[in-house]
Amino acid sequence: MTTNTQIHFDSLLPPEMAARAEQVGVRKAHLDIVTLFILGVLAGAFIAMGAIFATTVSTGSASELPFGVTRLLAGLVFSLGLILVIVGGAELFTGNNLIVMAWASRQVTTINLLRNWTIVYIGNFVGSILTAAIVFLSGQYRFAGGEIGRVALGIADGKLGFTFGQAIALGILCNALVCLAVWLTMSARTTTDRILAIVPPIAAFVAAVFEHSVANMYFIPMGIIIKSFAPDSFWASIGQTPLDYADLTWSAFITANLIPVTIGNIIGGTIFVGLVYWFIYLLKKAHLRAA
Repeated sequence: MTTNTQIHFDSLLPPEMAARAEQVGVRKAHLDIVTLFILGVLAGAFIAMGAIFATTVSTGSASELPFGVTRLLAGLVFSLGLILVIVGGAELFTGNNLIVMAWASRQVTTINLLRNWTIVYIGNFVGSILTAAIVFLSGQYRFAGGEIGRVALGIADGKLGFTFGQAIALGILCNALVCLAVWLTMSARTTTDRILAIVPPIAAFVAAVFEHSVANMYFIPMGIIIKSFAPDSFWASIGQTPLDYADLTWSAFITANLIPVTIGNIIGGTIFVGLVYWFIYLLKKAHLRAA
């Protein structure tokens, strides 16, 4: 008895990746609100886990290693976040910018596109904040003589020092790499493929100090929470006071970082990745479908 069934182990090529991205975009755009929100919360928590890993690994590294090596190590471990999102299954706002490919092919309406982005963004925010609160309650920031907390404060404070335009540009560069990582996973047939495709682009954006809106939903609130609620013994252990981080506030987080970085992330993900690949591989298909 013979069979024509074939098992292919080769990765998909870009035209097939584009078709898969379009299909995935349609499916994501039509998920129900509750599912979208819960998966968004999970993604916020997953990215926060990568941020916690990166903060911990960065502790002590800056004084012992060159800047670039420290950033590389932080980027490699931060990749955990997107690996959990892609392999574990969750909805991440920045990666979902690629739904624009299905939207450009008129397989997804503008309302469904914006509905997905809005619900997922809120879910990501909730998941990130909840994770930051739990990490604070765990006292993890006080480990290594308070150095982890000091590094967390420094990361948060440093992210508020960009101009509005600079934050947008850093957001563009960041999400171009994040969406390229997600795009590369469209070629994958195995979990190993997905993980190997994710790590280099994510490590690159972290190493280059680009700005990711969802990661910043953990990094900056974590700093604010430490500043607001850490006991005097913590401040004594690091030789600083909350006054050293006077600019680290919720209003500054929203206006000086989250808004411009989000704008940049949308531009980088939709225009520089999603619409470029749609134009190359799906435009003709969309015209034939409309004819």
